[in-house]
Amino acid sequence: MSADDSTSKTDFIRKIIAEDLASGKHDTIVTRFPPEPNGYLHLGHIKSICLNFGIAQENPGARCHLRMDDTNPAKEESRYVQSMIEDIRWLGFDWGENFFFASDYYEQLYQWAEELIEKGLAYVDEQSGEQIRATRGTLTEPGTPSPHRKRPASESLALFRRMKAGEFATGALVLRAKIDMASPNLNLRDPVLYRILHATHHRTGDTWCLYPLYDFAHPLSDAIEHITHSLCTLEFEDHRPLYDWFVEHCSTPARPRQIEFSKLNFTYTLLSKRRLLRLVEEGHVESWDDPRMPTISAVRRRGYPARAFHKLIEKVGVTKFAGTTDLALLEHAVREELNAIAPRAMAVLKPLKVTLTNWPADKVIEVHAPLNPEQPELGQRTIPFSRQLWIEQDDFLEEAPRKFFRLKPGGEVRLRGAYVIRCQEVVKDQSGQVLELKCTADLETLGKSPEGRKVKGVIHWVSTAQATPATVRLYDRLFTAEDPTAGETDFTEHLNPKSLEVLENCLLEPHLAQQAKPGQPWQFERLGYFCLDTQDSHPDALVFNRTLPLRDSWAKEKKKG
Repeated sequence: MSADDSTSKTDFIRKIIAEDLASGKHDTIVTRFPPEPNGYLHLGHIKSICLNFGIAQENPGARCHLRMDDTNPAKEESRYVQSMIEDIRWLGFDWGENFFFASDYYEQLYQWAEELIEKGLAYVDEQSGEQIRATRGTLTEPGTPSPHRKRPASESLALFRRMKAGEFATGALVLRAKIDMASPNLNLRDPVLYRILHATHHRTGDTWCLYPLYDFAHPLSDAIEHITHSLCTLEFEDHRPLYDWFVEHCSTPARPRQIEFSKLNFTYTLLSKRRLLRLVEEGHVESWDDPRMPTISAVRRRGYPARAFHKLIEKVGVTKFAGTTDLALLEHAVREELNAIAPRAMAVLKPLKVTLTNWPADKVIEVHAPLNPEQPELGQRTIPFSRQLWIEQDDFLEEAPRKFFRLKPGGEVRLRGAYVIRCQEVVKDQSGQVLELKCTADLETLGKSPEGRKVKGVIHWVSTAQATPATVRLYDRLFTAEDPTAGETDFTEHLNPKSLEVLENCLLEPHLAQQAKPGQPWQFERLGYFCLDTQDSHPDALVFNRTLPLRDSWAKEKKKG
């Protein structure tokens, strides 16, 4: 299945590709998505995934490679690789046989490093990382050359081979490119190409103790794979001269072209693996896929549909203009998609008992309601109706204001899909807590309203005897600030204390309890969109996650502010 059926996009990158094909510069387009497996993919990655794989889908014969740029064994794990594979497939993309790792190319990258040394374009430096940073210079002042910059190539080559052989401690020596310590682009001031790191790699084990830096491995991996268009976000624009320098000075089989585009950012969100890892390690969230997290795995678990992201990316577009997308725009896309596809059901999250005094104790009937009004072809579901029911506590007020159209003493309300009922008596305990409402049902109102009497309120309900208990998790935005990193306060100061509310002993209509499958979206009528949790839910202990409420409550709060 194609993840995106639109083939008429005309953003600037697609125009470049079309021109390259028309001119004959390329016969086949090859893109790649190259994440570092040092955490879970977050929402900011979705734009790059859709762009790279989308272009491959749109052009006959084109392909998109999935490559793990695994050059830092201290932070990378196989579980991150697996999560990324699942996330990308969930978005609707596949790479066929074109799945690679930068570690596949370690030997070739090492040979190119030796080539640069032999050409006098790289040298072994004995300065510490702190010394290298201190002598790098500033935007207005040139850097200071290393005392080892003029080291003979033969000496650097011998040291480099000893580095590979494991004769030196972690961080003792590095290999640097010899470019220009006075360049206005700081990335060209003799960047480090290799460092010693005695750490076990998730794929190569302890075979290597010498690892390439990302800026060195990335362009050369692109060249090995014959990537035609290396698409990356704007923060790599200043790295492009270095990207081109490596491709030009090593004996590569291809010359990829790097093109930058603006990253996808959202309000009320953090898109930094380093900061997201901190949230996990400090216990602010349970895991990388905690449904409050802005990771792809997390929003999938929360019930966001993949199609909503494709629609959002299409709306936002591909440009070079950096900006931030209002999170409400994503949430609107999610609601729009779920409204169309989610079957309806009734669930009571905070139950209040209702007894219909004029209904026989042993009588149970079936009432009917559509599975989804947007999809009549799905048909209807049957819901048991009996003497004792559950309604939401919030749907009753003993001292109600004039415009409260739900249930109140002496007031009437329609039970969705069933009868109009009138509250006749309120039963309380000794502390004044409402325990039960005794009501009467107008038995002439099943599916219709009697002439001459209007009932404005409609509430949901479930039958007591047939209801299934469940745990429901109400998730909300993880941060209360539009930009959690702005200002001098730590971003954790902006964590939303109400980002998770767990409700036990919620009650579901039978159809929902019997038919719900993990990850499947449902609309709990009047309450929001929910899905059965893919990890913690079991047939004998159902757990539902709220994807989103039916309406944007944050918009109202923003107006108040």
